[in-house]
Amino acid sequence: MPDTAFLADAIALEHDTGAEHPECPARFYAALEGLSGFSRTETIPRAATEDELAACHTRDYLRTVKREILGGASELSTGDTQVSPRSLDAALRASGLVLNAVDLVAQSKARNAFCVVRPPGHHATADRGMGFCIFNNIAVAARYAQREHGAARILVADWDVHHGNGTQDIFYSDGSVLFFSTHQHPWYPGTGMPDECGDGRGEGLTINRPFPAGTAGRAILDAFRSTLEPAAASFRPEMIFISAGFDSRRDDPLGRFLLRDEDFAELTRFLMELADRYCGGRLVSVLEGGYNLAGLTEAVRAHAGALVS
Repeated sequence: MPDTAFLADAIALEHDTGAEHPECPARFYAALEGLSGFSRTETIPRAATEDELAACHTRDYLRTVKREILGGASELSTGDTQVSPRSLDAALRASGLVLNAVDLVAQSKARNAFCVVRPPGHHATADRGMGFCIFNNIAVAARYAQREHGAARILVADWDVHHGNGTQDIFYSDGSVLFFSTHQHPWYPGTGMPDECGDGRGEGLTINRPFPAGTAGRAILDAFRSTLEPAAASFRPEMIFISAGFDSRRDDPLGRFLLRDEDFAELTRFLMELADRYCGGRLVSVLEGGYNLAGLTEAVRAHAGALVS
């Protein structure tokens, strides 16, 4: 089986969030430093198309994003997302990069993949950008895997310190995506309680495990093993995606969890075990949060090391 694909697109640097913003271009360099020593995978950069995005976002929202960014807005009217003149290009290419990763993994050209993207995506709902996010990269990629590669059942596991409300929102009634999230509560964006469990065809396929500030890695790992493992056994995913938010690491300025680098490695290995068991190892990881630059480098290094093991 081919090695892990590590993908990045320098257009991420063109998404300028302004001085002192925590989701800054330096995060791209910090994540790449964590990949030093690993071979990067070269793909042809591509932008997600409107139709690919519209599988998860409303066309009205897509028009709003285009109009406001190209019109010179500094923040989307839908929420707390800073933008700049090249943010639309960066966001389109971020989603496109993850679609390239899906192609590599689904076609067995890579065992698994990790995507260094900016802006992040898991807070973007069908009709709203928020929380530093414009397009929901991982949701768009999950739907693409279903439509283009026949992966009917998708598992999205989110260990970011903030709840992935956008991913939950997009798939809440869907029935073909199992969404599992550990996150700090109460904390931004205020969603993600255990009784948010899906409805209609999606009933029972949204699983939230909120934890208080000060939670360490063992509790998060135990939640994955005690809750996600049996859920995955019942659901039997055909591809696994990770919303890899490293703001759950200790000393992050935007989170109060206490995960260590070795905890991210162990979480990664656990999800790889599930991928080996149910879907031929097919797993795609996508960068979300992580705002302590030195900590982001080390957490990415641990994550990458586990992916290639």
